[in-house]
Amino acid sequence: MTARSICRTTSGKSVKSRMSAVGAIAVAGALLLTGCGDQTKDNGGGKVKDAPLADKLPADIRDAGVIKVGSDIAYPPVEFKDKSGKTVGIDPDLGDALGKQLGVKFQFDNGTFDTLLGGLRSKRYQVAMSAMTDTKNRQEGVDEETGKKIGTGVDFIDYFTAGVSIYTKKGDDQGIKTWADLCGKKIVVQRGTVSHDLAKAESKKCKGGKKIAIESFDNDQQAQTRLRSGGADAGSSDFPVAAYAVKTSGGGKDFQLVGEQVEAAPYGIAVSKENPELRDAIKAALDAIVKNGEYDKIISKWGVEAGAVKEAKINGGK
Repeated sequence: MTARSICRTTSGKSVKSRMSAVGAIAVAGALLLTGCGDQTKDNGGGKVKDAPLADKLPADIRDAGVIKVGSDIAYPPVEFKDKSGKTVGIDPDLGDALGKQLGVKFQFDNGTFDTLLGGLRSKRYQVAMSAMTDTKNRQEGVDEETGKKIGTGVDFIDYFTAGVSIYTKKGDDQGIKTWADLCGKKIVVQRGTVSHDLAKAESKKCKGGKKIAIESFDNDQQAQTRLRSGGADAGSSDFPVAAYAVKTSGGGKDFQLVGEQVEAAPYGIAVSKENPELRDAIKAALDAIVKNGEYDKIISKWGVEAGAVKEAKINGGK
């Protein structure tokens, strides 16, 4: 892509990718020598002129150099804060890789999961990327529980596949192997998730008045804390998240997975239906990192190869 004709400077650094000291000195020197110089920008994901797919972005996003991402950053290993407070995980790593293709920074902004699509509608974010399952209801703006229309809906670029799992305190599964076994018991979930919807749907099937008691939380880590303290019989979340909690919480001594994962479905990056150009640019970038192998490296790094996709899809959820 050619250099832009307006002279401007940039200031932001990527959460993940920073210019080396030598590169920064070289760029600074070039600007001093030439005035406006080379009108390229380092937008965290990579210089615009070096980004192979920058010209696919809407002009306003390309000029800003940032895609604002709404995300619930409390869902390890998909997105979470490490001990230093840095945002890490599958989604931030994929955001960095996509940014390199598009010449922009994917800026992850924290929000509770059930407010992300509202933030997208109000233009607080330009995309939502937060282990969000691509469903027809979300595509069409329909409330999962009531079936009523609540918005215009969104488009999804599908980038991963995951099912839902149940976990209990280690050594205390109380005979829970399936969702039907939860009748008469208490489960903790994150509010607004597929696990939450599934718990409500399964509770309606329970017989003899033994419904599933459901306690929902703003984030999955709060639900885990409740279960860990003995305040519930089981928890549920997406398989990668449940498996990560089982592996890491209490050094692997707190929880265990029970039964098989169900409801396997794609995770999607949500984009407003009013912004098909951005949607198509992100799809092209995802296809590019799948093809060049960067996608597989990231998925393998987090140990979730079973959910990898071979190509990007638009609105593949059912």
